[in-house]
Formats: sequence, C-alpha cells, structure tokens
Amino acid sequence: MPNYKPTLIVPDWPAPPTVRAVITCRSQGSSRPPFDQFNLAQHVGDDASKVANNRQILQRSLGLSEQPLWLNQVHGTEIVYAPDSDSCPTADGSFSDQLNCASVVLTADCLPVLLCNQKGTKVAAVHGGWRGLCGGILGNTLTHFDANDTILAYLGPAISAAFFEVGPEVRTAFLNNARDNQHRESIEKAFMVFVEDRYLADLYALAKAELQYFGVNQIYGGEFCSYEQSKQFYSYRRDQICGRNASIIWLVPA
Repeated sequence: MPNYKPTLIVPDWPAPPTVRAVITCRSQGSSRPPFDQFNLAQHVGDDASKVANNRQILQRSLGLSEQPLWLNQVHGTEIVYAPDSDSCPTADGSFSDQLNCASVVLTADCLPVLLCNQKGTKVAAVHGGWRGLCGGILGNTLTHFDANDTILAYLGPAISAAFFEVGPEVRTAFLNNARDNQHRESIEKAFMVFVEDRYLADLYALAKAELQYFGVNQIYGGEFCSYEQSKQFYSYRRDQICGRNASIIWLVPA
C-alpha cells in the first residue's frame, strides 16, 4: 500500500472532546485522473483497488480500528444506526453512540452535515443533496437524538449559491414543504433569481433554515465551495466524472 498521508480538514466548531471529525481533500491519494487523487467512492468508475487503498490509508491515518460505515447513497432521507448496520446499507446518513464507530458521507457538491450532542455521546453524518434536504433528512436525523439534547451542527463543503443554478420546480418543492411562515421566509431568501425562471439556490441557507426550525442554533461551517475550490474538492457539476470527498465523525474515549 502506498504510504500517502491524506490532506484533511478539521472542522472549526466547539465540539466536545469526545467527538472527532474530519473532511478529506482530493490530494495525496492513489486514484488517477479524472478521479485524482484521494477518491473514496466505489460507485463512480474508479479502479476499485485504488479506492480500497485510499480507504485503508484513511482508516489508518484516523486511528480507527474498523472502516467507517460507507453508505449506498440515493438522495433519500433514510438514516441508519451505524453499529448495527451491514456493510454499505442504502441510506443517506447514519448515527452512532459507540466509540470508534465512524459515520461517513460522500459528496461532490451536495452538502455534508455533521451533528453531535453537547454531551459528546452521539454523532451523525448526513448527505444533504437538495432532494434530501427538501424531503426532511435533517429532521429525520434529529429524531435519533434525545429530546433534551443540545445539538451542534457543522456544514461541510458544498457547491455555493453562486454556482448552483436550479429551476423553479426546486424552489416550489421546498416551499411546499415549509413547516411554518418563518421557515417559508427563510426558504424564500435561500433562492435568488438568476435569469428568467432560473434561480441560484443556497444549500447552506436551506440547511440552516431546517436546523433552526428544530431548535438547532449552534451551526458552524458553510464557508467552502466545492465547485470553485477545485484543488481541494470534487464537483459533479463542474467535472461530471469525478471522485468524492468524505466527511467523517466518530466518538473517542473521554
């Protein structure tokens, strides 16, 4: 196995000391173009052995005793319990309350959302494409935390509003699922008219609106753009054929 040391982003958020989280960058791996270099997705057409090498390098660099729970993501709203899940379940998020059992999601423009409670006893990773956000995946995930938990959220690298052009049907779908007037107003602000019937959609703002509806106000991140920052992140909208970045969260002993 090549002795690469992956480039990792550590989220800047006040997570408790028992919570660890990282986001991978695309450099320092074994995948070749157009998946260069640290692709972690097996479904994009990359050489399976190179992806496996990258995953092993990641596991080793994080000091995990087992691989994270890799998911078969389908832009849905299903959330699974990582410790009890089989390899690669079909879901778009997972949660864990067990030490060293890592939850992970893969993205290349969609929004990865990392969650933990302030007690540092439970974590979750969510794949927030626009369909999943619209369908309520964040609300679904929050039901797996205790009602009295104070939740922290970190919004990882996604395509920014400046590059995420959508049609009116996307805006309509979100507005149709607005939970109250305040939520509806927040959704409206997340869509800016671009040309004629096209909009620029802000995934970060849409996620914040959903989280805040459920009382999550400690929200961090949101400063990246997967489309624009091509040296760090994969972007499906920019490149079509590309790898995937991973956003990972897990618990460690106190």
